[in-house]
Amino acid sequence: MSLLVETVGSRGAIARSFASASSPLALSRKHETTVLRRIGVSSSLSSSILFLASPAPRTQLKKRYFSAKSARREQLREAVSAQRQRRGPPAVDRSASKVFKSADDAIADIPDGTTILSAGFGLCGVADVSDGVSLERTQRLITEYHLLAETLIDAIRKKGIRDLTVVSNNAGAGEYGLAKLTSTGQISRMIVSFIGNNKSLGKQYHDGQVAIELCPQGTIAERLHAGGAGVPAFFTATGARTLIETGGIPHRLGPKDPQTGTHAVVEPGRPRETRVFDDGRTYLLETALRGDVAIVRAWKADEAGNCVFRTTTKAYGVLMPKAARLAIVEAEHIVPVGSLDPDHVHLPGIYVDRICPATSPKHIEKLVLAKTSSSSTTNEEQSSEDVKRNRIARRAAKELKDGYYVNLGVGIPTLAPSFLPASTKVWLQSENGIIGMGPYPSSREAADPDTVNAGKEAVTLVPGASTFDSAESFGMIRGGHVDVSILGALQVSAQGDLANYIIPGKAFNGMGGAMDLVSNPDKTKIIVCTYHTDKDGRSKILDECELPLTGKGVVSMIITELAVFEVDRVGGTGLTLTETAEGVTVDMVRENTRAKFTVAENLGTME
Repeated sequence: MSLLVETVGSRGAIARSFASASSPLALSRKHETTVLRRIGVSSSLSSSILFLASPAPRTQLKKRYFSAKSARREQLREAVSAQRQRRGPPAVDRSASKVFKSADDAIADIPDGTTILSAGFGLCGVADVSDGVSLERTQRLITEYHLLAETLIDAIRKKGIRDLTVVSNNAGAGEYGLAKLTSTGQISRMIVSFIGNNKSLGKQYHDGQVAIELCPQGTIAERLHAGGAGVPAFFTATGARTLIETGGIPHRLGPKDPQTGTHAVVEPGRPRETRVFDDGRTYLLETALRGDVAIVRAWKADEAGNCVFRTTTKAYGVLMPKAARLAIVEAEHIVPVGSLDPDHVHLPGIYVDRICPATSPKHIEKLVLAKTSSSSTTNEEQSSEDVKRNRIARRAAKELKDGYYVNLGVGIPTLAPSFLPASTKVWLQSENGIIGMGPYPSSREAADPDTVNAGKEAVTLVPGASTFDSAESFGMIRGGHVDVSILGALQVSAQGDLANYIIPGKAFNGMGGAMDLVSNPDKTKIIVCTYHTDKDGRSKILDECELPLTGKGVVSMIITELAVFEVDRVGGTGLTLTETAEGVTVDMVRENTRAKFTVAENLGTME
């Protein structure tokens, strides 16, 4: 039996004892560090611990375990238990107060190697500091209002907790949110849906410094929901017939080959098991997602841990504590037990283990103000790009009927509601948890950092609006309860295939919620709004997409500044040109389209 007993003190002593226990293994200093990291030993270890130290395969180890005497078995069990205890979060004492004085105190015993579930959407609802405007203003607020810039992410950074696996929807932006931990190299692995606003993280991935598992936004939400509910796995149509199904997106890259310009793959992606059910559609098996520690920002929390969230901060704030072994909430207001109306509690206290005060201003990641009548431009003042964008959006608005529930992607799709007639009312659904999304705020003072759209822009809510968490939101989406979804595209094919999230070797941003949004095209009409060509003049409409797919056979209509196409995504007859823009001929459309299409007999003109 290879067993290490009574190891005390320095890292070197531990490694030498390890070597003798598993003789004839000899360890270099570099190997010592590797072994120590693998078995979870910290440099501050000062007590006698039992370690399992056999290099034997698991099958051999199992045989040794069952051939060992009972005393040895007990030692093995204690060793494994001790190792797990060191790697996991601290034990929860139900009898102790949940309220901690500060974020520093709340995370003081979190070890290296922890898996952290970090709530928030973009910078909305993130357990972090600053208002997204300037560090100077933050410091002024701290001085004037005695605010302490010690929230959970800052506390983790300051303590220097390393080798973190972090699960989050986003990876921070600029110098804020999780970008504070990626910039210091404290995160070794991320499970995330979108990293586009953390430019340095993409470079770290391509340099092999960090592992990244891209996962569709709704799938992350449902995996967390399953993890909190004790459901080990589930099937979803999201990601079917894409690189998610095949495991085609590497988790970790190695050095780039100077001759081929391609990276070695150190850790490949994870292929999914598939199954076809009675509806004839392909579904992927996704496993539950759990973490050691959840870090969440809430609006109010009572001393029993019951939490109330404002608007879109519910996105992951409600989900992640349920899926963590230890949940830490930083609350803007900590109130006595009994202060909260039970009907208003979004997260019951059973899921919350620690509470600390949120003592910092909040972020507004992107501030866009609504145009006033005095600031609106006339047709003569519009740039050529504005004319194109408005033409596409105006035509898309004609597809929206009174009473529809509509999801809008970022960019051009967000312009469509401004072209709706006053008699047509639609309910705008935002994937981060809104039905009844309104226009941009009229002023900075009216902007609410807790209320953002899918593009992380501050928005308002209309009368009758509702807000909810991301599992609820994507249940609406995957379940086909949304009538229309309008998305942008990098490429779209004649058969309705869509590619809009990644350009291999160049743009490594992530799919966000796009794969979920196109996962039920039989019930939700998918409309693509995009420029006809890319910035280099190449057609974005092809016979076959050349980029990795977001969804296969999902698009029903394509609207560009030149034309409108109907897509026979089921029958396979391809594209039909139904409208052209004023002054645009069929020949002009053919010259700019790398896909075959037929022309409708009653060809119309775009308004």
